[in-house]
Amino acid sequence: MNSGKFVLLFFLLPFVTVEAGFFDFLERFYCRCDFDGFYDINRILSDKDDLQHFDSEELKKDLRKSLYGQHIAMKTIQKAVSCFMKDSNPTKPLVLSFHGPPGVGKSYVTKIIARNIYKKGEKSKHVHTFMTDYYFPHKDRARIYQTQLREWIHGNVSCFPHSMFIFDEINKISSELIDTIKPFLDYNPQVDGVSFNKAIFIFISNSEMNAITNLTLDFWREGRDREEIQITSRGLETQITQNIYNDEKGGFWHSSLIDQHLIDHFIPFLPLELKHVRQCVLSEMAHLNMTEDFDLADKVARDMPFFPPEEKIFAVKGCKSVRQKLALYADD
Repeated sequence: MNSGKFVLLFFLLPFVTVEAGFFDFLERFYCRCDFDGFYDINRILSDKDDLQHFDSEELKKDLRKSLYGQHIAMKTIQKAVSCFMKDSNPTKPLVLSFHGPPGVGKSYVTKIIARNIYKKGEKSKHVHTFMTDYYFPHKDRARIYQTQLREWIHGNVSCFPHSMFIFDEINKISSELIDTIKPFLDYNPQVDGVSFNKAIFIFISNSEMNAITNLTLDFWREGRDREEIQITSRGLETQITQNIYNDEKGGFWHSSLIDQHLIDHFIPFLPLELKHVRQCVLSEMAHLNMTEDFDLADKVARDMPFFPPEEKIFAVKGCKSVRQKLALYADD
């Protein structure tokens, strides 16, 4: 490590306390490119082989095969990711924000994206997922988290420009922490000598699930087809943007990311119906090498809780717990 990095390290030390985890911070600083140890230039260069040839049609097929009941997300993600990956000189990173109820595919679709970009898919060392409760548990340590987050993202992108960063439960992160990464998402040729324009940032949140669910329920009650719902239907995307911007408890409260229009797409994920849960059960059967059984799939799906109480249209947990529920019937 050159002297410049040591100077930066000791400049940052006053912001770090033993209580906050000095050794944890030290490890993050030294291992920005690899959790396993110090910089290894040979490994860094060989890791570039993890970026596979991107095929837009393969991504479309994968989304259609693996994502259930999410026509808006499927169409938007396919076009956004494809255009970005085909651009040899993008002017900014790709920034997506997923919103909707739990269990509807928001986290799962990040795996689909990853396996169409990296040979190792979600297991690639260039796919970084930040779980709010685990990585940023203490609100009083926001300043330390800001320093760590900036260094971690900057270091990884400097090693691998096509890195992917996923922030799960963004509604639980402080807006100050999120705004820390604003320079990385902006139209900047470089930040501290590094270009971030080939990176991908994805935010995942259960926020606005009520607005999305209510719109979907309105379409159902009006006898309209679910696929008629579009991202612009009744100002859905605008409503999502305005609501999260004004939510004092959310990560995007008065965020500069929204002010400066740095999030490329706010993507709603709709609540799942019985037919979608049934598809999830069949998928789990295949994953567990079980014989495909449509009657059993229907039985498991119907055993899941649904709402509203009168109509029982949407799965309360989406496809979460489907595997656990299937296990109860596996030996029947």
